[in-house]
Amino acid sequence: MSEGLRAQKKHETRKTISDVATRLFIRDGFEDVTIAEIATEARVAKMTVTNHFPRKEDLVFDIRADFTTWPSSLIHDGVFHDTRELYFEALDAHHALAGFSGRGFARMIRQSPVLTNALHELHREREANLSSLLTGRHPGDGLKPALVAAHLTTLLRVLFDDVFDRTIADQPKDAIVDAVWPVAEQAFDQLEPAFGGY
Repeated sequence: MSEGLRAQKKHETRKTISDVATRLFIRDGFEDVTIAEIATEARVAKMTVTNHFPRKEDLVFDIRADFTTWPSSLIHDGVFHDTRELYFEALDAHHALAGFSGRGFARMIRQSPVLTNALHELHREREANLSSLLTGRHPGDGLKPALVAAHLTTLLRVLFDDVFDRTIADQPKDAIVDAVWPVAEQAFDQLEPAFGGY
């Protein structure tokens, strides 16, 4: 088997496992589903599941790498303005990075302390990545890079949580965008005088 086919098969197996696990978690509850049950349902060995997903919560947050490096990996010019632009693009696209998901998925996260903590960990990783980027760009600015990263990622987290809560309340996605957009604009406007130059 060529390297390309091997990588494709690995990706497909990983996606199948994640999809099966998420479906079972939503149906039966995260804490009540075992790795063995996921392996059986996905028709793979239990070790295959743990090789792809070392922690049970990793099965839910399959977009971990994208989540924690967004927006830092996509910033080209000014961090504040690029973050603002990327956020509204994600909001308009109903993207998972802005908090959009199915109602069952959002409820599953909220009902599980393990998954809630794991989501908080993703937000903290995102902040650390943005802080690292800013510190590298502005090494002589003391604490300011960390403060800018903290403010921006806190805003992203609060907006993400609002989208999640509205999803649980079964609001249509377009209605969520209409409700969150002006609040997000106001929040970014309030931060701009302090951090707009970054």
